[in-house]
Amino acid sequence: MRTEERYDLGKLVTFKPNKRLPIYNWVHFKEAFSRSFAALMLNQLDIHEGNWVLDPFCGVGTTLLAAREKGVNAVGIDAHPFFAFVSQVKTRSYSSEALLELKRDFFSEKFEKPDLRKINPLFRKAFSKYALEDILFFKSEISKVKDRIMRDFLVLALVVSAMRVSYAFKDGAVIRFFRRKHPPLRKVFRTTVKKFIRHLKKAEFKPCEIVVKQGNARKLGFLETKSLDAVVTSPPYLNKLEYTKAFDVEEVLLKELISIDSAKAYLGADFGRGKTVFPKLGLPPIAEAYFSDMELCLREMYRVLRVGGKVALVVGQGVFPDRIVESDLLIAKLGESVGFNMQKRLVVNKRVATKQRTVKIGVALESVLLLAK
Repeated sequence: MRTEERYDLGKLVTFKPNKRLPIYNWVHFKEAFSRSFAALMLNQLDIHEGNWVLDPFCGVGTTLLAAREKGVNAVGIDAHPFFAFVSQVKTRSYSSEALLELKRDFFSEKFEKPDLRKINPLFRKAFSKYALEDILFFKSEISKVKDRIMRDFLVLALVVSAMRVSYAFKDGAVIRFFRRKHPPLRKVFRTTVKKFIRHLKKAEFKPCEIVVKQGNARKLGFLETKSLDAVVTSPPYLNKLEYTKAFDVEEVLLKELISIDSAKAYLGADFGRGKTVFPKLGLPPIAEAYFSDMELCLREMYRVLRVGGKVALVVGQGVFPDRIVESDLLIAKLGESVGFNMQKRLVVNKRVATKQRTVKIGVALESVLLLAK
């Protein structure tokens, strides 16, 4: 396997370049890669209009949006209900005129004070009394919107707006709560809807088909064998699966607003369930479960790709108190074991890993694996 150092790509495998990009920046997700990286990989893998690309860990839909800009058909899967919902809403086609009419009518309704006695305890920590009243009022108003696409658009705008006036603060994988002053939710919600519509009016998407599902990357039974041309994705990193907990407020809020399936199938979550794929390495149980699941994911990627299909996989090495687990190299071995030809490893980032902030464990790499069927 050839290895190249490409630290010029390091920033592109982060969410930072998306912060100023319309639609891409509707929901901040620091674990995502950038539009620039997704577009670069689509070109690198020689994907054109009419082709099909898969992102089985689609997060907030960066690969899917980049595919729409290029006229490439795409399938996105995510186990987390909030991320799947975000990707669905961001990649749909809308009528700007219909959205403007919806905005005008929706915000003309007179406020009626709702009953807060049965509110979720998490909401009482996360929002002020006035924000909660607005959330429940707008929930009632959204339920009256008959068109599902329009309804979901408003739901996402409300969730985004609610989090901007919440007491919740994401500190890594932990949610902390700080009481502070915010503008009224109604004002933020109206501004957010207006911004979303403005972004959609300026978007330049080419005709293509986008399919987004909440699901399990280890079981892609709804996709036909040899039906896709490429995979561009980044699975959750080993020993970094807890980041989804930082979105607990969004998930509960979404569940309050619409019916969602909270069932999740995270990589490595079920210790001892799968086989031991690297028995000689003495890996921690969570690592064994993770690689067992990754093997299943790679098998599904291989199955759904046409002969000649290609994969771009962003992976980070796992950090444990006693070692660095070279996840990229191990995933490359798993890819080869299921039939892929490992073409290249691009090392894009490296960082010194420590414990207790002073004791050096080693240097952890972040890489892009390029494979072909």
